[in-house]
Amino acid sequence: MSVTVRVPAKVNVQLAVGGARPDGFHDLANVFLAVGLYDEVTATPADSLRVTCSGPDAAQVPLDASNLAARAALALGERYGVPADVHLHIAKDIPVAGGMAGGSADAAGALVACDALWGTNASRAELLDICAELGSDVPFSLVGGAALGVGRGERLTELAVGGTFHWVFAVADGGLSTPAVYRESDRMWEGHDVPAPEASPALIEALRAGDAEALAGVLSNDLEPAALSLFPALESTLTAGLDAGALAALVSGSGPTTAFLAADAGSAEGVAEALRKSGTCRAARVASSPAPGATLTSPTS
Repeated sequence: MSVTVRVPAKVNVQLAVGGARPDGFHDLANVFLAVGLYDEVTATPADSLRVTCSGPDAAQVPLDASNLAARAALALGERYGVPADVHLHIAKDIPVAGGMAGGSADAAGALVACDALWGTNASRAELLDICAELGSDVPFSLVGGAALGVGRGERLTELAVGGTFHWVFAVADGGLSTPAVYRESDRMWEGHDVPAPEASPALIEALRAGDAEALAGVLSNDLEPAALSLFPALESTLTAGLDAGALAALVSGSGPTTAFLAADAGSAEGVAEALRKSGTCRAARVASSPAPGATLTSPTS
């Protein structure tokens, strides 16, 4: 028997970052929106833990115990006394090292897949607890939809979304390390008081109303200046998308993927085509949101 779980990418429509905490993390007000780009994680019984990967940029995905999906299987097995003897195959479609939580999505997918494969019947609360241990973005990959994450982003409150939002994601030629972006952000704030992170009421209302123009006016990412400092070429990508008619543009999370909000599906296709022709990115992908969280798609014998 094997079990396949589909997990979505995310875009941060607001990422408010506080100062560095003593534990090295930062307090966040992080409004996540799941988007319709997906990885699939398939769990199959095996003699030992093994990870394989296929799809775009699969060669960049670690296949050892550092892989978050492998760590998820080990964590679930340890909690329930089950040997983590499983082959995890990751079919990648979420950009790798792109600020869209692909690794976190794979971890959530592996948790759900192994729970189904092993019959551990973990509660949603237990799965979310393991997710939070694995990483700040992993709980949202399990939940999907839209949510406000506080603390280091792992404590979630689900948010209402009143319509469909259309996005274009420009994949950069290169990656950015999330810790490096946070370090650069801390460096840029040296000598200044960092405001406490707070969710934007106007942004939450724009999501609830399904109002793309209102959302475009309030998108924000406190990590964007640091990402642009480390990867200045992203400025040209942002400009190209706006020139092509996007309602708004921002760096997705810690980057280097850039996100463009479009008025409708047709506009999104036009922005994507213009970005592909601009020479400022490696690829441009169209997706809509919200999208469901980790979803069991194919238990097969």
